[in-house]
Amino acid sequence: MELADIHKAVVVGLGISGMAVVRFLRGRGIEVAVSEYRPFAALAGEEQAMIRDLEYETGGHSEEFVLQGDCIITSPGVPLDLSVLQAAGRAGIPIVGELALAAGMLSVPVIGVTGSNGKTTVTSLIGAILRSCGYSPFVGGNIGNPLLSALSGTVDYDVLVLELSSFQLDLSGEFKPDIGLLLNLTPDHLDRHGTMEAYVQAKMRMFRHQGPQDYAILCGDDPLVMQQADNILASVATFGHGEQHQARIVGDEIYVDLPGRGTGRFSLSSTALNSPVNCLNAAAAILTVTCLGAKERCVDDGLQAFVPVEHRMTRVAEIRGVVFINDSKATNVGAMAAALKSCPPGVVLIAGGRDKQGDFRELREIVGAKVAHMLCIGEAAGMLEEVFGDLIRVERAADMQTAVTRGAVLAKPGQTVLLAPGCASFDMFADYKERGRVFTAAVHALMDMENTETTENTEKSI
Repeated sequence: MELADIHKAVVVGLGISGMAVVRFLRGRGIEVAVSEYRPFAALAGEEQAMIRDLEYETGGHSEEFVLQGDCIITSPGVPLDLSVLQAAGRAGIPIVGELALAAGMLSVPVIGVTGSNGKTTVTSLIGAILRSCGYSPFVGGNIGNPLLSALSGTVDYDVLVLELSSFQLDLSGEFKPDIGLLLNLTPDHLDRHGTMEAYVQAKMRMFRHQGPQDYAILCGDDPLVMQQADNILASVATFGHGEQHQARIVGDEIYVDLPGRGTGRFSLSSTALNSPVNCLNAAAAILTVTCLGAKERCVDDGLQAFVPVEHRMTRVAEIRGVVFINDSKATNVGAMAAALKSCPPGVVLIAGGRDKQGDFRELREIVGAKVAHMLCIGEAAGMLEEVFGDLIRVERAADMQTAVTRGAVLAKPGQTVLLAPGCASFDMFADYKERGRVFTAAVHALMDMENTETTENTEKSI
């Protein structure tokens, strides 16, 4: 998208991404109008302040307003089947996202990370390793720091590390990363994309403008991911369990051999990444930085120092021999499966929320093998009860506090109470982070009660 062709842009949807677009365009002298579905009073103070001196509409999107621009930029969460966007398409008005705006303006290496699960962990880990190697990386994208903020600021970054969702890639235009990672493909966001095929196509847009000089890093353990390899023009490198991979996982060690770039052996035994899921995440990150020529010693330093992102298999507490784990970011079927694989049998699983149209029947085998009890919350509780009720003991819980309290009663020493919802959070919480915080607070409340009881018993015995 050539900025010189834009005289007036309409930004549809504010939030973090929309505000970054507004700042970027205004900084380049382009007239901006904003259309937002939320009422003005519901906007954050920063959003209200930003649009007060702009032309704007709130409380919905009207054709008269949105179609006035010669370009429409949508925030990632805006549904593409909105009637105003359909009308804009018929009128021939370009509809793009922030990636399309940035394409052609990126003068440093770009790393794009996509997949159904693990994106934030891998993106954060790549950034941490690069910092240990002396780089000044921008770490952002879907992780909460929009790409355009890197182009609007004053910091000189020497590499961009971007978490990219299917929503962002839908309207990515001619954007391409120098190194693109596809971590896995499991059903997700089918409420938006409609079919698994459409979802995969959205993910694959990240690779369509790459050439042989670029890298595509793929998970060799995921058959659906590897089926996409023939459609990629970039140089393909893979990670996984097996001799054929450039980043090979053996137990808690990763062996890297990328011709022309580097080799290395990395142990995860003393890191926070020593789990089946994070071995794959670490292999993807190590292979990526090897593509940039990172040296083995500084890569190892980054692995040792890395602290996993909260709400992703975060160990909250151990109470009377029961471990409580917060994996609130497990918002789809594949993430729930990955979480269960990382736990010993006998899990008390807290699941549910707003269904994203994933097929939970695919989890019957692993749920039967790993889960002793399931506590269901939110809108999907009835569906989960129907899918798993004949397999394991399933109960409904009215809220998170009730689920945590009940989980503590059901779990025996050596077992795990795991929050891995497999669903979106928006039926009960603002987002997955709030859901994880509420779970954590409920666990801490239990721990405080346990400590109080212990103290009282000790005092009585004196």
